[in-house]
Amino acid sequence: MNSNYWQGKRVFITGCTGLLGSWLTNSLLNMGADVVGLIRDHVPQSHLVRSGMIERITVVRGDLCNYDLLERTLAEYEIEIVFHLAAQTIVTIANRAPLSTFETNIRGTYLLLEAARRNPTIEGVIIASSDKAYGDQPELPYHEAAPLQGRHPYDVSKSCADLISQSYAHSYGLPVIVTRCANLYGGGDLNWNRILPGTIRSVLLGERPIIRSDGTFKRDFVYVKDAVRGYLMAAEQIGKPELRGEAFNFGMGHPETALDVVQTIIRVSDHPNLEPIILDEVENEIQDQYLNSDKAGKMLGWEPQYTLESGLAETMAWYREFLNLS
Repeated sequence: MNSNYWQGKRVFITGCTGLLGSWLTNSLLNMGADVVGLIRDHVPQSHLVRSGMIERITVVRGDLCNYDLLERTLAEYEIEIVFHLAAQTIVTIANRAPLSTFETNIRGTYLLLEAARRNPTIEGVIIASSDKAYGDQPELPYHEAAPLQGRHPYDVSKSCADLISQSYAHSYGLPVIVTRCANLYGGGDLNWNRILPGTIRSVLLGERPIIRSDGTFKRDFVYVKDAVRGYLMAAEQIGKPELRGEAFNFGMGHPETALDVVQTIIRVSDHPNLEPIILDEVENEIQDQYLNSDKAGKMLGWEPQYTLESGLAETMAWYREFLNLS
């Protein structure tokens, strides 16, 4: 990463109170960037708020689907780089109430892209897609050239946003890079129904963790600090014509079953004899998903620096402090 690139750089982040957004904001502030964050809801437990970083950024209050607000923000703060991370990210919520997911993830994305297209100070836009945008693929691991074919509400929302982002690059010349991360984890994820924060909280409290699936689903996990490095490296090179409209996978390439991940957390905890509760009740989820990230290595110079074990060690330390157990 090139810290000089970010000195005084005017950056707009949607979703800055989320897991990735909080850690990305932290890195940008440490490198001297001028950060503007779009915040819809006040989330006092967010890492961005608890760490005090929110006091160091310019906060714009409002909704991602307010086009006038987006256009005003990009213009008045003379934004140069946009990181679009805001999304409804919970699969179970998308299945239960798809409209809010479609509104935020699809409409919010094209409104932001249109505002960026119309603003002359924009140097680049990094769009957070997901490995879920691929849907269910016959070949594993997933490569960037695989078709985007989500079938269920959350997956479809990411497929659509991903394709719309590419269209703005190819049709209008907007400097856009799309990122497709594996399952992100790290301190600050407060969505307890996700397997990693939920399991970590249960185990730290000495409770049996719950696995919603049958435990055999395989997923690729990437530590949030590795993902932040990927986003920053992509943005620093966004002026290269050959990167415009390109998509990059960020993952470990080593899939883990849900049961393996839970047992790893139990093994390194203070309660190594806990047994998980397997509910086997998930619907509309893909059996196995993991990514090939060779393209990010070749074109961006990115590769993960954390193993699952080292990432989990830092993550568990964060939650131990968060839960006042340290």
